[in-house]
Amino acid sequence: MGAARVAVVTSATGLDEDTDLPLLLEALRSAGLSAEPLAWDADPRGEWDGYDLAVIRSTWDYVGRIDEFLAWAEATARVTRLWNPAPLVRWNSDKSYLLDLAGRGVPVVPTRCIAPGDSYGEEDFEGSHGVVVKPSVSAGARDTARYEPGRGADAERHARMLLGQGRTAMVQPYLPLVEEGERALVFFAGTFSHAIRKQTLLTEPGEMDNARVAHPGAALHTPTEAELRTARATLAAVPSPDEPLFARVDLVLDEAREPVLMELELIEPNLFLGLDPRGPDRLALAVAAAAREA
Repeated sequence: MGAARVAVVTSATGLDEDTDLPLLLEALRSAGLSAEPLAWDADPRGEWDGYDLAVIRSTWDYVGRIDEFLAWAEATARVTRLWNPAPLVRWNSDKSYLLDLAGRGVPVVPTRCIAPGDSYGEEDFEGSHGVVVKPSVSAGARDTARYEPGRGADAERHARMLLGQGRTAMVQPYLPLVEEGERALVFFAGTFSHAIRKQTLLTEPGEMDNARVAHPGAALHTPTEAELRTARATLAAVPSPDEPLFARVDLVLDEAREPVLMELELIEPNLFLGLDPRGPDRLALAVAAAAREA
């Protein structure tokens, strides 16, 4: 039997800009796998049945083509083993999953989702430290901004803009301790690998900057026991019979200095493989195990 064939799923942008990609490909090949990068929308289509495994990585253009991407995921899962699985990809593609996790007991940044046609009031856009408004389907903090106390009318205008585009708006309180850094804990097949800490993105109140650097000042971080506990509780609450092959759990401290979930990234997160020299090999071992199961 030859080496298992693994498609590392990316995009045109990912092929050019994903710094994790060459590290992962090298680690997979060193682990004895035949690994190739392939854009999810590559032509000719229909190649996916030639792979034992397709691992989604830097499909960074999916947000603007969400229906097409989800259809691709479901079609691909019918002809090969897709990681993370298509139902999990669909669930994680809309940040309203935070409400689902909160209902399962995960400590989550308080979140209000307003879909087109929903009623809302001025009180939804006020908070003691201001609020953050974002679309529920987004990546890289696109179309996201924070608003200081007393600027609720501006926050409401932002939400109305999203609703007018047929999108769901999310409103969350601004947690000032985010300025001490966001934490991102990376797991492979349910096992903690490494963590990073990065500077906050929303530095300018009222500014929706879609050209901002996605992960400013990212550096290795040693997570606290509380952070690890919250991250593991988050993964345990994921509604899937399968452990995610990869996951990034993004946390922030609340006013009591307790970690709360900001986002759970299961589709195409930056895994910061270049910051931990053992990270690529850990992911490659998880992929190799999934390939053997396939």
